[in-house]
Amino acid sequence: MTRCLISFDARAMDHIPHEDMPAVSEAAHAVVREAMDAGAWVFGGGLENQKASIVAIDRTATYGPYPRPSADSPSSTHPHAGALKWAAKTAVACRCAREVREFMPDPAVGN
Repeated sequence: MTRCLISFDARAMDHIPHEDMPAVSEAAHAVVREAMDAGAWVFGGGLENQKASIVAIDRTATYGPYPRPSADSPSSTHPHAGALKWAAKTAVACRCAREVREFMPDPAVGN
């Protein structure tokens, strides 16, 4: 089973008026409840800094996101298809874009 992180930058919601935040919060929590009911939810939480730090083999560090795959619409067999569906729902609920990153399989933990 493909596991993905659906995330967004902490400042992505800055454009939302303060008075709209209760409605945005309720819409987001409704999507979370739907994902839980569907068995698609693993955990939730925030990242301190959305941008990844990249450390190269020569030990130099750069800041910024990893390269992204094509934005073309995936087929239903695309490994991210389910994650993209949930990301789209949360993007609508939270009124800001989402980023999807796939976790690599790890035989040490049984996947």
